[in-house]
Amino acid sequence: MVMKGLTLRGLEVFEALARTGSVAQAAEITGLSQPSVSQQLRNLEKALGTDLVDHGRRPMRLTQAGRSFLARAEVVLAELQMAQSELTVMDLGHLTTLSIGLIDDFDNDLTPRLATLLADSLTRSKFKLITLPSLNLFAELEAQRLHMAVSAHSGEVLKGVIEYPLVQDPFILVTPKGVGNSIQDLPFLRYARDQLISRQIEAHLARQQMEFEERFEIGSHQALMAMVAQGLGWAITTPLGYMRATRFHDGMEAHPVPFGDFARTISLFTRSDWSDQVPKEVADMIRRLMRTQIVDPAVAQVPWLGGQLKVMS
Repeated sequence: MVMKGLTLRGLEVFEALARTGSVAQAAEITGLSQPSVSQQLRNLEKALGTDLVDHGRRPMRLTQAGRSFLARAEVVLAELQMAQSELTVMDLGHLTTLSIGLIDDFDNDLTPRLATLLADSLTRSKFKLITLPSLNLFAELEAQRLHMAVSAHSGEVLKGVIEYPLVQDPFILVTPKGVGNSIQDLPFLRYARDQLISRQIEAHLARQQMEFEERFEIGSHQALMAMVAQGLGWAITTPLGYMRATRFHDGMEAHPVPFGDFARTISLFTRSDWSDQVPKEVADMIRRLMRTQIVDPAVAQVPWLGGQLKVMS
């Protein structure tokens, strides 16, 4: 039996406070007012009979009891969110075919889960799911070889296409462990110029009037992260890219970009002639999966990403 006063909303508020250390940011994440956030926390602490945060510090810091409870709360919330995704899978049995393309940023986490959920609901349909770089996905969508594509927005006006924003993915600086954000003595490791992420990074550097020696240009994301971890240079990537490179985290660290904040939007795109409810429902499913599989784990590991890396409605 769950003790009186222990509510799902209270757990969500506590988890948001633990991630951000800020009542204001927790209010933004949960959609509550700041007084409501504070009240939810007080109710939870009263129900548990202990302080979960040190109320005398700003930003808020968890107590020992808070750290212990957070680990359990995160498991509960993740399981509930996953159950919601599974229970709200739409009935796609009326479709004869469904083809979806996703950027390879999700190969490690989201794509396998999404494929399973969709396949379960496609009782009599022909189903195709592929992963490609963003620019290739737009070409496939334009050629009508895909019904939907999940990709970073190119920044261009896309005629005949409907966009469903999914997540804001800020650009971050990654450096070798121990270097901090002191990058002046290391070379810049670039993504290959033909990749959309490279174009977005180079455009931002140009706006900031920043120039770096063109020495390394790497087409493989994992190779780029490996080079950073080996101390060969620094790079600009995003939290999605950083979380894909888990095996290299012991040799690298993430920092805010020191020359101007900027971010990309990951969206679901579909052709405007496909006016079915399916794209909206698939977008909602992907948002839930992104929160549990990518956003929450990333913010737990890199807390300063709270409020920057976020699911979009």
